[in-house]
Amino acid sequence: MKSAAVTPFENLFQYYKRLGEKAMDQVSDEALFHTPDQKSNSISVIVKHLHGNMLSRWTDFLTSDGEKEWRKRDEEFEETLTTRAQVLHLWEEGWKCLFDALHPLTEEDLKKVVYIRNMGQPAEEAILRQLAHYAYHVGQMVYLARMLNEGDWTSLTIPKNQSKQFNEERFGKERRMKDFTEDK
Repeated sequence: MKSAAVTPFENLFQYYKRLGEKAMDQVSDEALFHTPDQKSNSISVIVKHLHGNMLSRWTDFLTSDGEKEWRKRDEEFEETLTTRAQVLHLWEEGWKCLFDALHPLTEEDLKKVVYIRNMGQPAEEAILRQLAHYAYHVGQMVYLARMLNEGDWTSLTIPKNQSKQFNEERFGKERRMKDFTEDK
């Protein structure tokens, strides 16, 4: 039986996937490949890294080490993509691998030990580790997209100087149980 505990993970991963997509939607094709300086990565390189990480971590999630022998992590940080279509293809492929692995997990599966670079942890902790890692990189993407946006930026969270209105709208509703990821 599918675990109700997996659903919040799925919701949060979906939230960060949408956040990254909304950020990429607000920049030009050229901006996807802009590198601010030699120590930084472009949005496309971040997507390429997420893709490599997702395929490695989520392929055979419960049965093989999350750092696959076939992964070429260092190459993920080389700018080799040239089109938005390539970037979006890797983005979708990585997330599909994640959701295909995550969706069927059961409560019992969350307690199983999984390994990443030969270090064991309960599957639930490995999932949290990946959630934090992806949120970190999506945050980088959002920051870069915001800087590189050449038009009107549509806020992805509460717009600047609109916290009061946002809170008034929220507190104007009856208390309810609802996942915050369902609101935007």
